[in-house]
Amino acid sequence: MVKVAIFTDTFSPQVNGVARTFQRFVEYLERNQINYRLFVPAAAGENLYKERFSKQVLRFTSLPFFLYPECRMAFPNLFKIKKELEEFQPDLIHVATPFNMGLSGLYYGKKLNIPLVSSYHTNFDQYLQYYRLEFLSGWLSRYMKWFYKSFHKIFVPSNHTKMELLQRGYANIHIWSRGVDCAQFSPQFYTDRIREKYKIDAPYLLSFAGRLAPEKDLDILLRIAHSLNPEVKKKVHWLIVGDGPLFKEINQSKPDNMTLTGYLSGRELAEVYATSDLFVFPSGTETFGNVVLEAHASGTAVIGAKAGGVQEIIRPGRTGYLCEKGNVEQFVNCISALIEHPGVLKAMGREARAYALTQSWDVIFNDLLLQYEGVLRNRQGSPVRLSHAVRG
Repeated sequence: MVKVAIFTDTFSPQVNGVARTFQRFVEYLERNQINYRLFVPAAAGENLYKERFSKQVLRFTSLPFFLYPECRMAFPNLFKIKKELEEFQPDLIHVATPFNMGLSGLYYGKKLNIPLVSSYHTNFDQYLQYYRLEFLSGWLSRYMKWFYKSFHKIFVPSNHTKMELLQRGYANIHIWSRGVDCAQFSPQFYTDRIREKYKIDAPYLLSFAGRLAPEKDLDILLRIAHSLNPEVKKKVHWLIVGDGPLFKEINQSKPDNMTLTGYLSGRELAEVYATSDLFVFPSGTETFGNVVLEAHASGTAVIGAKAGGVQEIIRPGRTGYLCEKGNVEQFVNCISALIEHPGVLKAMGREARAYALTQSWDVIFNDLLLQYEGVLRNRQGSPVRLSHAVRG
């Protein structure tokens, strides 16, 4: 049975798609009794010697990352990492991020001759323009190509991301999609409590969920909300779920029919998704778009940007609509059309739920283990069976 070492610069309790994906993966590994070690930054104020998740998680001193204060930049103890890897003797190392923890995994994979795979989650080069750091783009591009050139496989969450990386000269690109927990996110969590809590009288609830940061194109979201015609505007109320550096700015410039909830998780988040009539997601930088799939699982149609991985989730005219990135008028027209045709909106929600039911996390993780198997088979020249989960 395989032993996997995972290096990531973001993990629970941090809140982002990468952290949540790997927490689910670790839960899957434990459920299927697959041995692993997880090397991650410590959370703010956390006791490094406290077993926060399990005995198999090693956390290292960290500080907030300047672009993302909610995320952590680790300072790995290389001696401790080497000692742990030599004792654990993993069959394979999976590097999730290209920063300090990821560099440590890459270094020791090479040094100890352990097969290396990686996953590409974030278009950091696209983020630079949102933070006026375009002057770093050349350096970042060279660094990323150097970092990813040493892996046997690079996993990406969508075909769009795969094609982008191939065009940039990357090699060994393979799809590792994302799943959704259709028990955690479900239409059954519809509740009047959401309307009561946020004092919503309008007949239609529109929502957004995500980090409140420039790269999510929240300026476009605000323009959409302000641009709805008066007849539509009085029929809708917006719930903006999330936190981040733009929270105060959005709160000051939002229309009267918009409420910021702050960060929500668990049952509260599921209730917002399920109670929403429509989810609006203008971000054009997503390699996948986990929140779009969560909204679909909740029986909610989505209007999203025709960019990145989001365009591979939404079925235009069936589970929602895709609009050109940054095209406020298209978003406004799609929202208005669905508000005027509630029967179509409900039908889209039902089909969205049906699609989400086909996107099981277990299927997604089984496929990842099969891809691990391929790496080890090519490395050793003979078949390697990883787990009962893979054998099905």
